[in-house]
Amino acid sequence: MPELPEVEITARLIGDAVAGARVASTLAPGVNTLKTFDPPLHALDASRLTGVSRRGKHLLVASDAGLVVLIHLMSAGRLQLFDRRAGLRDRTSRLLIRLDDGRELRLREFGTKQAAWARVLRAEAVADDPALATLGPEAWPDPPPLRPLLDQPRPLHTLLRDQRVIAGIGRSWVDEILWTARLSPFKRGADLSAAEAAALREATVAVLGGALEHYGRSLRLPLPDKLPLPLQVHRKQGEPCPRCGAELAAVHYEEYVMTYCPAEQTDGRVLKDRRLSRLLK
Repeated sequence: MPELPEVEITARLIGDAVAGARVASTLAPGVNTLKTFDPPLHALDASRLTGVSRRGKHLLVASDAGLVVLIHLMSAGRLQLFDRRAGLRDRTSRLLIRLDDGRELRLREFGTKQAAWARVLRAEAVADDPALATLGPEAWPDPPPLRPLLDQPRPLHTLLRDQRVIAGIGRSWVDEILWTARLSPFKRGADLSAAEAAALREATVAVLGGALEHYGRSLRLPLPDKLPLPLQVHRKQGEPCPRCGAELAAVHYEEYVMTYCPAEQTDGRVLKDRRLSRLLK
């Protein structure tokens, strides 16, 4: 799933490229994608785009018509800008914003779930949209002190991915952040010391900021279908820890995997892998 760094670099690159461009026409080929009907999508026609911004994992495409297209990429969506319009054989496009200079802004989705969605909102209604109104503070660039936010009897791996607690972190970057902070993914937020909470905040800013710096150096338009995530531990179970050399371990869930270093994060303990536990029953 695209997380804060991937959504932020998308907003920056595409926002700079489309600012001031006039919309020629709009289309929503994805039957389940557009979640609103008033204002209609075609209300964007003939307006000028004023930029693209980010809130949490959401993208906001704004126009001078006083409208904003709120987009959530979910697990397999991508917002991309192309120099030409999609062909008839394109089966990935869910929403198209066609510009009068021939370019096309496409919300595309790979896979079969078709979970990515978009809403056309009046600018004054954006902050009150349920998807945004429930979000916690941004995880980057300047999150608040984490100790009060995480003071809950839930594991850090769960808390940091809860968008109501802190916005922008998902399955990939939570592994990187906890590894950088040398904290167990199963340590409960309420058990964090002040020093651990400070280290976690520092790791959050450093990891997300470092990913953005990497993307800023390596990415240009058009954005690739799959971004090259600069990950050190996520999904690298079985490989040596980049810091201490111990073998990275993982806990598998139904739809994702959690990776960690036993030597540095769990006092040498290898946590029970639910996938293997089911096989052994």
